[in-house]
Amino acid sequence: MITGPRDTLKRARKLRSEMSLPERMLWRLLRERPEGFKFRRQHPAGIYILDFYCAGVRLAVEIDGQAHDSERAAQQDAARSDFLRSQHIATLRIPATAIMTNLKNAVTRIIEVCKERAMKISQRQGKPPVPLHHPADGPPPRAGEDRA
Repeated sequence: MITGPRDTLKRARKLRSEMSLPERMLWRLLRERPEGFKFRRQHPAGIYILDFYCAGVRLAVEIDGQAHDSERAAQQDAARSDFLRSQHIATLRIPATAIMTNLKNAVTRIIEVCKERAMKISQRQGKPPVPLHHPADGPPPRAGEDRA
């Protein structure tokens, strides 16, 4: 599990209450654990805070708004990606406009990347992929009861 120093943890907690509109829209869907993938929001990673993080497949999802358009921001994003890569964490960058205009496609892309990473991880470990989600069917019906 990747985490950060105490001041980064405090900043992450504060940022959870100050999420941008695209982040809130995306979180509304990611918190439901689509396809069984669990996400964390505003997750500390070293001195950085990841917009969203799926620990199961070691994937950081970063929402890039207008603040990421400058040269300095591009350099900071590159440094963050290099650090995450050194920790074996992939970074998926999604423009905020993509979330605002087609949220469903953005979530679909995130889940596709998660599935690809899950497959690669299981292949590296020499194990068949394990289903990430088992439907909660409940116990079988008692004798004589219908399976409605």
